[in-house]
Amino acid sequence: MPTKNVMSKESRIKKEERRLNSIYKNLDSRRKAAAAGLIQRAAHMRITLDDFAKDLDENGFTEKFSQGDQEPYERKRPTADLYNTMNTAYQKAIKQLTDLLPKENDSPGDKKDGDDFEDFVESKNR
Repeated sequence: MPTKNVMSKESRIKKEERRLNSIYKNLDSRRKAAAAGLIQRAAHMRITLDDFAKDLDENGFTEKFSQGDQEPYERKRPTADLYNTMNTAYQKAIKQLTDLLPKENDSPGDKKDGDDFEDFVESKNR
């Protein structure tokens, strides 16, 4: 049976950074600078989340736990809490990165769909 080539965590993070950088490569220099740190953090979080998910798939979200002479009971594994917290942070980072991308109708002269509220607000800010 062939052995599966397993990449190190660092290699997987670098690969994810390259993937994200390719998505955000056309940002202007100001936005690209803002995105650099977010991309690094998001790549790290995504790979860590993959590792947590694998562990949770293999070992479950709960475990038997007991203190002293008490009867063992089911409790949430610490990895489950870490996964949930990091997943929330990852989603926020990806949202911030996505917000840096130009909107599809951001080109000059394009009329935005909607109820003209954004046009009103923008006119008041000028």
